[in-house]
Amino acid sequence: MPWKVAIIGSKGRMGTALLSSAEKLGIEIAGAVDQGEDPIPAIENCDAVIDFSFHEATPFIAQIAAEKGKPLTIGTTGHSPDERESILKHTGTIPIVWAGNFSTGVNLLFYLTKKAAEATGADFQPEIIEMHHRHKVDAPSGTAEGLIKAVRQARGTSEKHIQHGRKGITGERPDEQIGVHALRGGSVVGEHTVMLVSDNERIELTHKASDRSIFADGAMKAAEWSQGKEPGLYEMLDVLGLKD
Repeated sequence: MPWKVAIIGSKGRMGTALLSSAEKLGIEIAGAVDQGEDPIPAIENCDAVIDFSFHEATPFIAQIAAEKGKPLTIGTTGHSPDERESILKHTGTIPIVWAGNFSTGVNLLFYLTKKAAEATGADFQPEIIEMHHRHKVDAPSGTAEGLIKAVRQARGTSEKHIQHGRKGITGERPDEQIGVHALRGGSVVGEHTVMLVSDNERIELTHKASDRSIFADGAMKAAEWSQGKEPGLYEMLDVLGLKD
């Protein structure tokens, strides 16, 4: 059934990919909005909103979407705790699909990472490595945050066990530590590897993206799925039917 989407952050890399995805999939664009432009008309006239703008803008977009009763899909990353709280309060009014990565492959990586971390014990220590283009302004990536979450859920560890990089005399690596390493350079779309390393063997789970269309197509799928859903917070695993 035809539907209309409002794209917030339309002039960015992902915004451009979303516009191409909508055209390819035959989805009508109710409005393409970027910095300095009023998002309200676009949100009023759409069936679903996709936000790939900037973390400071998302709380306002969520507020307008809630006021207009429109489901919201969020791909923007780097939100502060206060911004996140301001967004989440609207999950009582509208469905919000919030994901650090919308590709099917990456979300399978989330699923498999959790299963592998559950199946292995503390003698398999987790290390997460991500690489993105040199223009990316936040680290770690939203996808890496999702992988950290998957390991933490599987192992029952807390945020204090996360180690971002290493330098100097760090001492022996604690078994419960989750190592996280962010690499930046060139035009890399996105690469993520989870290692579970024991004394005698190593498991590696890797996803490499070669085109942003996989994220844009996934976001469109999430926005379509969100229509008619009950208010609440959802993730891409819900959209793909992989949520435990």
